[in-house]
Amino acid sequence: MSKVVLITGGSSGIGKSVGDYLTLKGFTVFGTSRSPEKYTTSNFPILGLDVNKSYTISDTVNRVIEKAGRLDVVINNAGVGITGPIEEIPEEEIRNNFETNFFGPINVIKAVLPQMRKQQSGLIINVTSIAGYMGLPYRGVYSASKGALELITEAFRMEIKAFNIQMTNVAPGDFATNIASGRYHAPVLEDSPYKGPYGNTLRLMDTHVDTGKDPLEMAKAIHKIINTPKPKVHYKVGEFMQKFSIVLKRILPDKVYEKLLMNHYKL
Repeated sequence: MSKVVLITGGSSGIGKSVGDYLTLKGFTVFGTSRSPEKYTTSNFPILGLDVNKSYTISDTVNRVIEKAGRLDVVINNAGVGITGPIEEIPEEEIRNNFETNFFGPINVIKAVLPQMRKQQSGLIINVTSIAGYMGLPYRGVYSASKGALELITEAFRMEIKAFNIQMTNVAPGDFATNIASGRYHAPVLEDSPYKGPYGNTLRLMDTHVDTGKDPLEMAKAIHKIINTPKPKVHYKVGEFMQKFSIVLKRILPDKVYEKLLMNHYKL
């Protein structure tokens, strides 16, 4: 019996690559999008779901269970980027980012746990970010929302172990996707004290995404995790130096690590 997989944000970028790859490997895949009508030629069904609207989550989870009879793997991939000086980002945009990157995945998890408990099996994979391991300049809100998802996963997986349900994090580095075009950019204001450093950092971040790794690498990593009997708590996928930066944060004095980051971003 092929495993049934639900991927939020499955219409483009990493989510689409994962969906295509798992479909190729024989999984029964359902992706989601806020605008499913745009993706009628996808290799797997794209269902309507907005992680910021709880009723769409429960409706779609129920549809998948009705169609497939079970739900084995849920990949919380839907997320949005955000950049800007924290002082200048409107509070509404900060809240919107946490709604999508943090509260959205939690609500998806809550919706699928009853079915997985009934099955006495299941795997939930939360797609976070290497940026969630450190406070990055002009990406502080994004770092915080992804870091919060990393931490709550650590607690959540202990709470659901008794039901034979597994949970893990996968933190990607920079991948060549359309995330830069979809993220909220605080404008580079002419009279802003952050104009120079923020403008330079923004260009550097966009370059990293444009020259990022192939999302197929994430798809292969997730496929391997699904086939792992007891997944680890954390996985990191990306360039060696991006993954190594997490190791450096653990072993270096805080101010030394901060200086490395500031030098990298030319601040």
